[in-house]
Amino acid sequence: MRPRRPAPRPGPGARPGPRPGPAAPSRPAAPEGVWLHGLHPVAAALANPARRLRRLLVTEEAERELAERVPEPWRIKPEPVPRERFASFLPADAVHQGAALLVEPLAAPPLEKLLADSSGPVVVLDQVTDPRNVGAILRSAAAFGAAALVMQDRHAPPETGALARAASGALEVVPILREVNLARAIAALKKAGCWVVGLEASGPVTLAQSGLSGRRVALVLGAEGEGLRRLTRDSCDELVRLPIRPAMESLNVAAAAAVALYELARE
Repeated sequence: MRPRRPAPRPGPGARPGPRPGPAAPSRPAAPEGVWLHGLHPVAAALANPARRLRRLLVTEEAERELAERVPEPWRIKPEPVPRERFASFLPADAVHQGAALLVEPLAAPPLEKLLADSSGPVVVLDQVTDPRNVGAILRSAAAFGAAALVMQDRHAPPETGALARAASGALEVVPILREVNLARAIAALKKAGCWVVGLEASGPVTLAQSGLSGRRVALVLGAEGEGLRRLTRDSCDELVRLPIRPAMESLNVAAAAAVALYELARE
């Protein structure tokens, strides 16, 4: 075994190497949870006993407005902050109105309980990924008495402040079920007694002509442009369309959901 050579020493004119400086301070970990922002989403979350609350940051004006909507005392102590503070933890385009609430995501009850607690339709989304569309659909679902919203676990937006803002409080009203396999979820809805109706422009009849009176309906909507995927389409009991005039090819998925849910509520 050969002996190790000692490291060479610097000569008299050599400069010493740089000394390691102090380690850069690590940034604090982001808090777990979701920041809801805006008076409607924050007030709805404060009024929802199932929602676990972490922090409430408000301006003085926003605190007064929230107290008018949800009488105090609240389950969480508000922290007064200046308006410019919100830019440090919310997106630049967030319309917060001086109120932000850090919450834990809602846990969804089992499908069987949701169907037992409400007689309304179930909305199923097939890869609708825009959080603003999902929020708007939630708002219509709450307005017309839907029992739940079912969407995929992966190809769907998470619970975010933007989604809650678009839902305008409906995120606290309509439960969201996230499923790994949408076809399996549709099969479970059928087993529970739902008539699964897919909304598609090429449907042979309109929703009003399909004769759904007296049936528990699961309404399936696909992504804009692509529509329902083949496997999802094949899983439906029936395909229907909205009576759109030829001058307009289609509706935004959130607008289509609102029209369809209104029609189902009218039955």
